[in-house]
Amino acid sequence: MFLDIATITLESGKGGEGCVSTRREKFVPRGGPDGGNGGSGGSITLKATAEMSTLLDFKYRRNYKAGVGKAGGGRRMSGADGEDVIIKVPCGTSIYGAEDDVLLGDLLDDGQEMLLVKGGRGGKGNWEFRNPRNQTPMQAQPGRPGQKVTIRLELKLIADIGLVGEPNAGKSTLLSVVTAARPKIADYPFTTLVPNLGIVDLGDFASCTLADIPGLIEGASEGRGLGHEFLRHIERTRALLFLVDPSLEPPGRALDVLRLELKQHGHRLAELPFAVAVTKLDLLDDNAAAEALAEARAWGETHGALETIQISSVTGRGMPELKQLLGRLYRLD
Repeated sequence: MFLDIATITLESGKGGEGCVSTRREKFVPRGGPDGGNGGSGGSITLKATAEMSTLLDFKYRRNYKAGVGKAGGGRRMSGADGEDVIIKVPCGTSIYGAEDDVLLGDLLDDGQEMLLVKGGRGGKGNWEFRNPRNQTPMQAQPGRPGQKVTIRLELKLIADIGLVGEPNAGKSTLLSVVTAARPKIADYPFTTLVPNLGIVDLGDFASCTLADIPGLIEGASEGRGLGHEFLRHIERTRALLFLVDPSLEPPGRALDVLRLELKQHGHRLAELPFAVAVTKLDLLDDNAAAEALAEARAWGETHGALETIQISSVTGRGMPELKQLLGRLYRLD
């Protein structure tokens, strides 16, 4: 289970009761009705903040309840409204109905808000019911009940460039070389189980966020492997860098799989600008390296890659060219 998924229950406040009261003053025997309205119940709003980066807080508190509206009083005094609740969530949080799995909305930008449950309306006091036929009504309304809903929060990664590749394609190693991030690295599939972020210094006081995301395998769009968990994290990246390891399979085949899974998950992913990097150059002899680069470059030209390069994260070969390429991807409109 990812730490960026949480289920919480929200309950807005009940409205306060209207008041039944008659005006009582000396020398005014028939003062008439003066019962005030009840206050509205408190509402619950979600608010995105850049100060949070995970949904971990919601693992320890799962129930939120807004304040109850106060009852109305005499002299047409309205009851106080119940206290509203504002729940802060990280930027990039998606809100789903827990029962029907319907997307209710996304909170992307710092300060963006979304009203989830509105407080119950306060009941009317007897002052509101006066009329020519009944000048002293002795009736009032009860407050309306609040709303209760259970929602699922999902934090989708927001990064400038996402690393796309099959398991063991070298994404984590590359991230550790070009950024200060220290992801878990090992020689077996699915070493990366959660996304890792790093900042790449592009020079001239510019930088971009690079995301190392769990490996993508054939059938991921149907949920195989880490399927949906992987794909939902690249939905908001601005560009992609495809990494292929020619020691695992021919670059053209690997790139076809990656491209197909992105397209089947959503057309937007398949339309993002991208570049291709053939990894683990240190494991190939010169002829094999040249053949792998030629095959990947031909594929990239056919499918609209910005550029295709060859790198080795272990030896550092191609790293300057890679940073230049990342800068070009980052600056694309």
